[in-house]
Amino acid sequence: MQVFRAIPSAADAPVVLTIGNFDGVHRGHQALLAQLVTRAREDCLPAAVMTFEPHPREFFTHERRPTRLTSLREKLELFADAGVDRVYVCRFNARFAALSAQAFIDDLLVRGLGVRHLIIGDDFRFGRGREGDFERLRSAGEQHGFSLATMATISVDGERASSSAVRGALEQGDLARAEALLGRPYEISGRVEHGQKIGRQLGFPTANVQIRQRSLPLSGIFAVTVTGGGLLGAQGAASVGVRPTIADGLRPTCEVHLLDRTVDLYDRRVSVRFRHKMRDEMRYEGLDALREAIAKDVADIRHWFALHTL
Repeated sequence: MQVFRAIPSAADAPVVLTIGNFDGVHRGHQALLAQLVTRAREDCLPAAVMTFEPHPREFFTHERRPTRLTSLREKLELFADAGVDRVYVCRFNARFAALSAQAFIDDLLVRGLGVRHLIIGDDFRFGRGREGDFERLRSAGEQHGFSLATMATISVDGERASSSAVRGALEQGDLARAEALLGRPYEISGRVEHGQKIGRQLGFPTANVQIRQRSLPLSGIFAVTVTGGGLLGAQGAASVGVRPTIADGLRPTCEVHLLDRTVDLYDRRVSVRFRHKMRDEMRYEGLDALREAIAKDVADIRHWFALHTL
C-alpha cells in the first residue's frame, strides 16, 4: 500500500476513492472499504482513501477534542488489511479548513486524484463551513465524468456503527459492545519504552506501551493479550490511566504485566488487545496497599482467563 502525505497537483492515474476520518475503522468503515475495493478491482483502478491528520474535530475543538480510537499508524495498517492500494493523508490545518467546496472538488478530486468513482458515507460533508454535500458532488460528477455512490448506515444489534458509539462503549467499560461494533477486540499498539520501573520494585514488572500524547478512550484494569516482540496472544494484566497512587498530574500510560513469563520487550513494538475490564483505576494509601491490589488483580485476571477460551 502506498501512503502519500499530500494530494498531488496532477493525478498520475484515475482512482476509485472514498473520503473520511475512519477513526477505529469499525464495521461501518469496513463495509465501505469492502465496497471500495470491489469496485476498484472491477474497474482495474487503484482503491484509494483520503483521510485527515489531525482529525478535523481535534483541529476545531482543541481542548475538547475526542479521544482517538486509533493512531494514524494503526489506521494505515487496517487500511492495508482491507486491501486499499493508496492512502492520501491530508494535513488538516487552517488552510485546508478554509478550502471551499468547489476548490475541494476541482483541485483535489478532479485534478489531484483524477477520481473516476467516489464512494462516501451517507453523512459526508466537505469544504469550508461544511458547505459541500451529496448533491454538490453529484452535480460535479456529471460535469467532470465521475460516478458517485453512498454507503448506507451499518447497524449492529440495533445500534448504528460509528466511532462515537465505539468510544462510548469503551468509556463505559463495555468491551463486548465495542468488539461487536469494531468486528474485533479493541487494541492499541506502540513501542515499549523505559518507565519508572515502579512495577518491578513492587514485584510485578510491566511493559510500558508508548502512547505519546494520545488520549485513550478507556481506563482501568484489564485482562489483555499481547502480540509482538516474539509474543503471540500472551496473557497479561494491563493498567491504563494516570497512576494516582504514584503522584498527581501524571500523563496517561498503558502498563502491561505478562502472566507467568518474563520477556525483554524494550524498544519492541507490541499490540495490546483488551479482553475484559476488571475494575476502575483507584488511588491507594501507599505502595504496600498498591502491591496488594496488583497481586489481587493478577490473580483475578489469571482466573478470568482460565474460564474464557479466546
